[in-house]
Amino acid sequence: MPTFLDTHAWVWWVTEDRRLSKRAGSMIRHDLAREGIWISAISIWEVAKKVEKRKLFLDRPLRQWLELATSADGLYVAELTNAILVESCDLPPPFHGDPADQMIVTSVRHHNGRLVTKDAALHRYPHVLCLW
Repeated sequence: MPTFLDTHAWVWWVTEDRRLSKRAGSMIRHDLAREGIWISAISIWEVAKKVEKRKLFLDRPLRQWLELATSADGLYVAELTNAILVESCDLPPPFHGDPADQMIVTSVRHHNGRLVTKDAALHRYPHVLCLW
């Protein structure tokens, strides 16, 4: 079962932020070594948008940070295919209205995976397995 990281989990893992739970950090290290971990391509956009809006500050220029953050051995980026884009607009209810979350959850479901996230709204969504 592929392990996907929500955007904040990916950022916290890369930056070694203490907000990443010990359980999540352990799972990421384990899965990275065994079968790899995944992020949705929309997470790259989310990071860029947060930097643009000055809601996220990185230790280096954005492009350099993204190059580093996506180059770990065993980290894969799930592309936003036509199927994922369309299915993200047709998730089983109830789902909140965040478009990036819709695409992340659809990517996880499309790959029969699980999602590492602290987001309580996603943990309440019954149609995706969330771990923290």
